[in-house]
Amino acid sequence: MTGNPLAAARPDRPPAGPAAPRPSLHDPERFGEVFDAHFAEIHGYAAKRLGPDAAPDIASQTFLEAFRHRDRYDPARANVRTWLYGIATNVIGRHRRDEVRGLRARSRLGPVRDEGGHADRVDARVSAQGLRGRLAAALAGLPSGERDVLLLVALADLTHEEVAAALDIPYGTVGSRLSRARRKVREALGGTNPMREGQDDHG
Repeated sequence: MTGNPLAAARPDRPPAGPAAPRPSLHDPERFGEVFDAHFAEIHGYAAKRLGPDAAPDIASQTFLEAFRHRDRYDPARANVRTWLYGIATNVIGRHRRDEVRGLRARSRLGPVRDEGGHADRVDARVSAQGLRGRLAAALAGLPSGERDVLLLVALADLTHEEVAAALDIPYGTVGSRLSRARRKVREALGGTNPMREGQDDHG
C-alpha cells in the first residue's frame, strides 16, 4: 500500500492541505471580514437591549472600539464573537439609564401572550418582542451585572465560559449572578422560570 496509511484508513476525510489563514484582528486590512461576519448579530443584540433606534450607534461604537483596541484581543481567552459581545455590553453599560427607562416603559405595554405560564418558554420571550410586561419590569429591577449576565445567556446564547470571558469576570461569578437573576425574575413572574427549566446554574 502506498501513500499515507491514515488517509487510506479514513477515506471519508479529505487529504490534508495547507490551513486557510484565519482573519487577523491585528491586520487592519482584514478587519472588514470581522465586521461583515458579526455586525448584524451585534446590532440585533443592541436592538433587543436598547431598542432599534439606538442599535446602529451601539453597534458602530462596538466595532470602532474593537478596531482601536484590536491589539488587545487574545484568542486564547475568547473567540472574536465573544470578545465583541463583551465590548458591546460595555458600550451598553454607558446607557444604563436609557435601558432601565426603556424596560420600564415596556413594562406598561402589557404582557406578551401566555406570560404567566409555561416556564420553558419564558427564555424565548427574552427577545425584542418579549421584553415587556412583568418580564421587562423584573429586568429593570436587576443590578446591572446580573442583567448583563442573564441577557448574554438569553439573547446572545453565550455559555457560562463565554460570558466570563466577555465580561472579564470569574466563571463562578457568572453562575452566582445568573442564579440570583433567575430567582428574582422567576419571583417577579409569579414563580415561572426566566430560563430553560433544568439548565444548570453553574455550567
